[in-house]
Amino acid sequence: MFESLVPAAALLERVRIHIDGTPHDVPAHYSVAAAMLAAGSASCRTSAVSGAPRGPFCMMGVCFDCLVEIDGVPNVQGCMTPVADGMQVSAMHGKARLA
Repeated sequence: MFESLVPAAALLERVRIHIDGTPHDVPAHYSVAAAMLAAGSASCRTSAVSGAPRGPFCMMGVCFDCLVEIDGVPNVQGCMTPVADGMQVSAMHGKARLA
């Protein structure tokens, strides 16, 4: 009934990314937010006001709860960014800084 948007051969391809310094091998077709969730990291950032943990919510680029730092660049939407081999992903804490 449904067809995968990802070719079957590509489903087996994996890349290594580092989430808060820990290496994880994840499917190459994942977004950063999906990779973080698969790795067991549900919190991408903390709220600037209360310090409460925030994580991916909408997974389509609307809510901005998945903001992370990728390769030193802050405020990147994890749900809209595909993983890449060697990528360094860090959770953001407190008030965001400009890139």
